[in-house]
Amino acid sequence: MMTSNFLSPVDMAITLFYALAIFGLAQWVSSRGPRLSASPGGYFFAGNQLPWWAIGASLIAANISAEQIIGMSGSGFRIGLAVASYEWMSAATLLLVGKFILPVFFTTGSQTMPGFLAQRFGPSVRYLMAVFWLGQYILVNLTAILWLGGTAVTTVTGMDPMLALVLLGGFALTYQISGGLKAVALTDVVQVSLLILGGLIILAVTLGRIGGDNSLLGMARGMDTLMTRFPEHFRLILPKTSPHYKDLPGIAVLIGGMWIMNLSYWGFNQYIVQRALAGKSLPEAQKGIAFAAYLKLLMPVIVVLPGMAALLLAPDIARSDQAYPTMMTLLPTGCLGLVFAALVAAIVASSASKINSIATIFTMDIVKPLAPDLPDRTLVSIGRISAVAALGVAIVVAKPLLGSFDQVFQFGQSLTGFFAPGIVVIFTLGMCWKRCTTAGAFSAIATGFVISCLFYTVSHLHQHPEIGGALPEWTVTHLPDMPFLNRVGWVFWISSFTCVGVSLLTKEPASDAVVDLSRINFKTSRAFNLAALGVLILLTVIYAIFW
Repeated sequence: MMTSNFLSPVDMAITLFYALAIFGLAQWVSSRGPRLSASPGGYFFAGNQLPWWAIGASLIAANISAEQIIGMSGSGFRIGLAVASYEWMSAATLLLVGKFILPVFFTTGSQTMPGFLAQRFGPSVRYLMAVFWLGQYILVNLTAILWLGGTAVTTVTGMDPMLALVLLGGFALTYQISGGLKAVALTDVVQVSLLILGGLIILAVTLGRIGGDNSLLGMARGMDTLMTRFPEHFRLILPKTSPHYKDLPGIAVLIGGMWIMNLSYWGFNQYIVQRALAGKSLPEAQKGIAFAAYLKLLMPVIVVLPGMAALLLAPDIARSDQAYPTMMTLLPTGCLGLVFAALVAAIVASSASKINSIATIFTMDIVKPLAPDLPDRTLVSIGRISAVAALGVAIVVAKPLLGSFDQVFQFGQSLTGFFAPGIVVIFTLGMCWKRCTTAGAFSAIATGFVISCLFYTVSHLHQHPEIGGALPEWTVTHLPDMPFLNRVGWVFWISSFTCVGVSLLTKEPASDAVVDLSRINFKTSRAFNLAALGVLILLTVIYAIFW
């Protein structure tokens, strides 16, 4: 790995000022107003007082981390603009979440995703999924955030990667452990503002370097040069002849498995939905969702394009995940400090969000149901202790788990795809179909995992025929080697049919366990509807231009 200390004293001063300012802001936010952190509702859900602008900013801060910035920038270097579909289709998914999913959670009083499953299917599904999400958040998500964050810090500063990882994780834990979600969400407004500013700076400098100067005309020339030299990198819908078709299989990004991945992430993911559920009201949360959708439209511009600029400015990097950190080293003094602070802000904000949600699930969905008489202060203390423990585990396992992967973002997406179809099935059928049973939910989860493993194994055998030669012929010749997103789509439908079949063969659930959709008001405000229309128009224009 290329390492050197590119930070001047001015850059280091800017980064240190950011760290001190965000820590001080978090403590001020935590102490201002009612002492919310004394109760689980205050600590984990900010006392349901978050305004729309804090919800929207916090959704993006939780999402856009090192895993996104470093990983997607690396994928942009390797694959091109097509990887931006993960971001742009997320904007459309957010609108669905605001319109149809949030009203169900607000009406049923659900505070956590396992909590909704407990209401609908009973405690067994709650405990299963709570343990699963804890494992995923700690061993996949938090480790990826910290590992890629440490990689970026090492590239820019020359710091030992494990030391960088420990410092990032420790700061993320420390600044929010006192105030909980309130401290996280309200400081996220500053974090996201800094992230956008830093992203625009690195985009301007890299395009200006390609175009010959940092004027608007130079940036335009740089963009034109990049598009002229690498036209295949500016296709959103990849043809079957593309070497990266298996990563992003053409039209499937619009009508296929990407919807399943996005619904699982944005609609049924605790550390995302938790911010909306902490809103002052459902309309306030929906406005925050719409705000986040617009921010998502901007993300590929400040994340993917700098990675693509590396095709001309650093074509010989050893690993694609080094694209963004390498582009940072081209920045002048002062600008580098701002962009580095923005990157650290993204790492810290996302890590803090993940840590808070880990503590929420462990406390509210495992400890509290097993010990319902524990006082509020004890539950909050347990949440803080579990946050420290989760961070410790993530730090220890980060390098052994992720150190050998070239594209950590794609790895994370593939691993999540093993479980996303089953998750979407049990939530959507649990919400929309009264006949869905606990046995049906278990069958969907199990079927989704087993079929995902089967398809993954078949894909591996196709890529390594020397292994397949020792197995029955049908395992390779009669089962196709499907792209990842296509596999997700097929697994979703197979799991859905399995859930329906098992549910029809088992006892109908009690009437008080089902979701009565007739009691839920799905009507949204004029402001939300106009915002949603604007997002859809922009998406149509983007895909029409770069199809």
